[in-house]
Amino acid sequence: MNIRHQLCPVSRIASVEDNYHGSIITDDFRWLEGDNNGKTTPEVSVWTDQQNAFTRSILDNLAGREALKARLKPLLETDSCWLPNFAGDRIFYFKRLGDRNQPSLYMAEGVWQTEKLLLDPNLLDEKGLTTIGWIAPSHDGELLAYGSYISGDENYELKILQTANLKHLPDRICNKAIGVCWLPDSTGFIYSKLADLTNPYSREIRFHSLGDDSAVDRLIYAQHREGPLATTWGPTASLSEDGKWLILSYYTSTRSNNLWLLDFSEWLKTGCLDLHDIIVDSDSRSCARVINDRLYILSNDGAANSQIFTVSLAAPERINWQILVPEQQHAVIENWDFTSDSLLIEYQRNAASTLVRFDLRDHTEIELDLPGIGTANFSCSASRPDIFINYTSYDCPNKILHHDFITGVRKSWWERATDVDLSAMLVSQHWFASKDGTSISMFLLHKKGIILNGANPTLIYGYGGFGISMTPGFSGPILPWVEDGGVYAVINLRGGGEYGDNWHKAGTLGMKKNVFEDFEAAAEWLIAEGYTNPDKIAISGRSNGGLLVGAALTRRPDLYRAVICGVPLLDMLRYQKFLMARYWVPEYGTSEDSEHFAWLREYSPYHNIEKGQKYPAVYFHTAENDTRVHPMHARKMAAALQTFAANDETRPVLLWVEREAGHGMGKPLAQMLEEQADQWMFLRWQLGMS
Repeated sequence: MNIRHQLCPVSRIASVEDNYHGSIITDDFRWLEGDNNGKTTPEVSVWTDQQNAFTRSILDNLAGREALKARLKPLLETDSCWLPNFAGDRIFYFKRLGDRNQPSLYMAEGVWQTEKLLLDPNLLDEKGLTTIGWIAPSHDGELLAYGSYISGDENYELKILQTANLKHLPDRICNKAIGVCWLPDSTGFIYSKLADLTNPYSREIRFHSLGDDSAVDRLIYAQHREGPLATTWGPTASLSEDGKWLILSYYTSTRSNNLWLLDFSEWLKTGCLDLHDIIVDSDSRSCARVINDRLYILSNDGAANSQIFTVSLAAPERINWQILVPEQQHAVIENWDFTSDSLLIEYQRNAASTLVRFDLRDHTEIELDLPGIGTANFSCSASRPDIFINYTSYDCPNKILHHDFITGVRKSWWERATDVDLSAMLVSQHWFASKDGTSISMFLLHKKGIILNGANPTLIYGYGGFGISMTPGFSGPILPWVEDGGVYAVINLRGGGEYGDNWHKAGTLGMKKNVFEDFEAAAEWLIAEGYTNPDKIAISGRSNGGLLVGAALTRRPDLYRAVICGVPLLDMLRYQKFLMARYWVPEYGTSEDSEHFAWLREYSPYHNIEKGQKYPAVYFHTAENDTRVHPMHARKMAAALQTFAANDETRPVLLWVEREAGHGMGKPLAQMLEEQADQWMFLRWQLGMS
């Protein structure tokens, strides 16, 4: 039975031919990209309504959805808390209580003092669509800069709150304003914003004096609009705590950036942008901090797993760097920061966290105890001797610990509650060989005593891009799947950052195929080891991970039964034309280059749909306000599969377009609950899991 005629809304075919370096490529659904500016047309809007209605007609009628939703609800409605930020003696932190749609912002006068509610976005609209995306307290905590946006569009508006009386200053800055760094006296700050909201490549660094109209804010540095640097993430900047030194960074690819030092106190007087090279024109990623009149640099230049250097502020060039913390062969530096007398380093060893305290006085190192094999991040201040540690793992809800290095006392500051018996679950790590023999690691979560009968429902999750690491973390919605006998697998694919810059590089550009082969090898290993079989395997990914599972379903439709493909990249010949996607050309390449075109054409999911092929059941989900990955990818892919695949009603191709959301950030709890119920119910239905 052809699902186009029996079940799905009909998608109009209007073929457009493109000539790529002599190759003619036909695009049957170009009209689903919208108008010439990528904006939704009335026809696309009607088509989207039809798709959403069709998806609802399937998912809402699956037996057990409401019962599953009732199980997921308390798992999502547990209190949540994020790492506190220090500002003098004060701390600032987000916390979401129970069934509130959005996190609220709190302040306390000290680590163990009574909290004070500063901002509650839940009071601003009934749907909970307003989100506070970032905060930046002044050094004394008297003023708080923050950015808010609506419906997931990430168009931050910068505002200033007085923490004593909870009144706002008149200062407002629009156009995705982020990256606030205050002067020590709180009279002003640096920040970045888009010069033109319609142009994601127009980011600039400016200085704002409190009380001024933002239209007169002084320009420090602007993103290049022309040439190869136009395809990067552009400039970012940070100030030393004394306000004297500005460190300016400019990304030249997804793996490299330039780094400069500026005497900011002189710039305030003269306006002269006298940049001193720290490291430029290098195929490496570096960041820097000024601490006690020394410059410290974290860099993977010449050391794929990164190391930490120090150098005089008078001569910061690369040739003068001295190694402070050398590279480790089997551990990658993931994060670093400073306390009043030490350097804190988060290493990743085998895709899990290790925390080390490096004493800046005698250079001794002490590894800090963690509750287990998991992910730990931290917050600290260069003026304080204490830190907060957030720890989590697949079988451990996140807990925030306070550690005082003067007293040596570590105490629990906050812990997430759960009623699920996590002792019945087993977390394990395994290695397997990819197609080219490379050893790949994988985490598995399932019930203890699982029977290796080759028939366990299994969900495989991956990402494999941009140097982003997949490390252990707790997720409540996974628990019912595991409780009911499911296996959950997370793969540390090439393209990620788990094993350093070389690991990332091995999954980029012409080597992107490695990522897909790693993923396929994981599924084949799970089958060979007796966990599951192709009719019991589902795969899931978002964004770059959506590209991963899109490629997986077109490359090996025989290997999987169901696919969850979220906010995905799928048309890799035209992706760079939409929103901010030219930033990703150094990661993927561009069809505008003949060599790159050959790579992209080979795996671009939209261009590798085979007419008459039976594919896994697919659930695409995207969002109307996504400012990162354009919803056209999911629209076109869904239309093509519905039209040309040999699927029937037992393996439908579904599309859900959330009208009041973006790439995923700031999604209200009510939306998340419906989303989780849809996705897990779809997987259970397809894998025969009651």
